[in-house]
Amino acid sequence: MEHYYSENPMAKHSIIRIEYNIENLSLTFESDAGVFSKTKVDYGTDVLIKTIPALRGRVLDLGCGYGPIGITLARLNPRAEIAMVDINQRAVDLANKNILLNKIENATAFQSDGFEGVGGTFDTIVTNPPIRTGKKVVYPLFEESINYLNKGSHIYVVIQKKQGAQSAMNKLTEIYGNCEAINKKGGYWILRCFI
Repeated sequence: MEHYYSENPMAKHSIIRIEYNIENLSLTFESDAGVFSKTKVDYGTDVLIKTIPALRGRVLDLGCGYGPIGITLARLNPRAEIAMVDINQRAVDLANKNILLNKIENATAFQSDGFEGVGGTFDTIVTNPPIRTGKKVVYPLFEESINYLNKGSHIYVVIQKKQGAQSAMNKLTEIYGNCEAINKKGGYWILRCFI
């Protein structure tokens, strides 16, 4: 069975354009079959974007999909450098198209299975993790994330309460020694941990 976290989705192409507005920004994203939340920027992603404070330095968007988080954060934080990764090659191709479409100069997107192809360390990691893959996939991402953050840096995670927000918070606390829900809205929790 194929999912949005398949490496090379075989779903028949069905390209659409999505408008996304935040503050006084208007962004356009090209989306397609075989990617996460293909018809609109999903609610959890929107809550995450609106919760994250101003950013600086190197930022990693882990599991970027077609790019709404990384591209929006790049536009809102022109001094930050955003790296966007996803296992799904179709999503990465779309993210790169969307970087160009929105004339973003401080973001890049590339294929990586989790942190596999990621080099260096970051000042912030943001993720809307692929919860449907289950804890066996998601929790190792949480465990590895701490190795990719600079001292004094944060990870932000969005997760639905009913999809295990509390247990994810417990797991992150185990890894980082701290974790707080900095926003709870519409059934979604925004978790933040620091190193």
